[in-house]
Amino acid sequence: MSLLLNVVNVFVDDRGGHGNPLGIVWASPSTAENEQQIAADLGFSETIFLDALDGDVAAARIFTPARELPFAGHPTVGLAAWLRSGGDQIRAIEVPAGTVRVRTEGDLTFVSASPEWAPEFLLDQLSSPAEVDAVDPYAYGEGLHYVWAWADERAGRVRARMFAPDLGIREDQATGAAAARLTAELGRDLKIVQGEGSVLRTRAGSADAQVEVGGRVSEARIVELR
Repeated sequence: MSLLLNVVNVFVDDRGGHGNPLGIVWASPSTAENEQQIAADLGFSETIFLDALDGDVAAARIFTPARELPFAGHPTVGLAAWLRSGGDQIRAIEVPAGTVRVRTEGDLTFVSASPEWAPEFLLDQLSSPAEVDAVDPYAYGEGLHYVWAWADERAGRVRARMFAPDLGIREDQATGAAAARLTAELGRDLKIVQGEGSVLRTRAGSADAQVEVGGRVSEARIVELR
């Protein structure tokens, strides 16, 4: 099956570098029942399938190379930014876990969701960013691990990496769901530099206990999957 899809980098830095690639696929009869295979063939940490767009609300499903997720941060941020770049001013994305609220702040796109929707990452705090940098991804044979350290605790700056063999991901370059979990655990806003240089921003403390995760998203490029 030949398939054209859009790819954006989510949580790029201030200069548009780094970020986590995301495949965006308009769902169709040809993709139905093939979502998991498509996600595995693409090989991105996540691929999002846009099932419907009704006014300012989208409906979507998210797949890693190994399984479907009820919610994830980088796909919903990426989809929201991509839709808005095309003129669709959406306010929410419906995913299996629930309704993800969307807002923008300058060139940043934020989504708001319950941290409980995220997979149960093991939050492993190390003593310094250098220790985080030195971690060997192949040390993790199973599970979901978010390894982090304070880069500047007073300023809320964090250095992090994520390893998720159970999701078919050796190392993820930017993980909104894990950032939401960490934000809820620490109870404060954060600026996280993950992987090779992706930048995630979070907001804690909403009245309904949801956490905002956001960042910058690159322009889309078209990719053909054969």
